[in-house]
Amino acid sequence: MIALDTNVIVDIEEGTPASAERALLAVERAGERGGLVICGIVYAELQARPEGSATELDDALRAAHIAVDLRLSAEIWREAGRAYAAYARRRRAAGGDSPRRIIADFVIGAHACAVGTLVTRDAAFYRRVFPNLRVVAVGETEERTERA
Repeated sequence: MIALDTNVIVDIEEGTPASAERALLAVERAGERGGLVICGIVYAELQARPEGSATELDDALRAAHIAVDLRLSAEIWREAGRAYAAYARRRRAAGGDSPRRIIADFVIGAHACAVGTLVTRDAAFYRRVFPNLRVVAVGETEERTERA
């Protein structure tokens, strides 16, 4: 399975023609290698947008053959919490103030770790926080797993 980040789907639907094309190409290539999935957090973020309805979102996801994983395991929640805590510690140790990222980003990353791969526009963040995650950055031609 290959997880999709919210920003990829938003780019396809609302981005500039160039960003929409890059995102669509990344998703199409990912779909050739495995099934596509979003976690419940991504689903909620997409649902929270002002345009469209739940039915329209569900129809669009079904038409694109994107599954929705609404049941996250306890291990995914634990991994998200561990990653967020480590991020907050690093930020404070570096002299930063409160964490700038929200827990949703860490749930998306932990879910992607569980399914195997993440397609995102925010590759540097996910590579840094989840170094063992296979990340496909929108606009890159090859999947990379090393730290950014």
